[in-house]
Amino acid sequence: MGAITTEGLGAMAEPEREGKGLTNESARRETVFEGAFLAYYGRIAAVLFRLLGDHSQAEELASDVFVKLYHQPWLADSDGKVGGWLYRTATHLGIDALRAQRRRQHYEEAASRFRQETPPPPDALQEILREEDRRRVRAVLARLRPARAQILILRASGLSYNELAEALDVKRASVGALLARAEAEFQKRFLKMFGGEGQP
Repeated sequence: MGAITTEGLGAMAEPEREGKGLTNESARRETVFEGAFLAYYGRIAAVLFRLLGDHSQAEELASDVFVKLYHQPWLADSDGKVGGWLYRTATHLGIDALRAQRRRQHYEEAASRFRQETPPPPDALQEILREEDRRRVRAVLARLRPARAQILILRASGLSYNELAEALDVKRASVGALLARAEAEFQKRFLKMFGGEGQP
């Protein structure tokens, strides 16, 4: 996928605007959209990459998030306060993609058979073990309630409690308890699925 620009996304979102003068609302929409894109695209793509482990898929989904943003009727009146909506939308799309990946496990099984047949050198072994850990974490996240998977993904991506509260549309004071419950459920499911082996 080539470099993504606000102009490219705008053209994807509203091709019919060519040749038409922008109304005040359209001009506000363009300004808010461009500001949001410049401020958040990198962060949204990074969250999706952390969740999915695939740069091209993360960028594709990040583009989808911004196309969805462009079509929101409230965008022109949002004063640029769209971060929470973007994070929520991105993690919803990412979790959906993660669940779709889970349905394609025959690729992982084929790779596992290949690894068993070809003993790797020591450095490669460490990378395989790390990738196996990541695979297990993603498998557990795909089985969590979406809200709990979201808070874990966003916290692991470096969001502060204030940013989590905005992204999840909850009170700042409740973030700690929500995070603790999500971590407890993650731990319980991880142990159920994999026992103590490779426990994060």
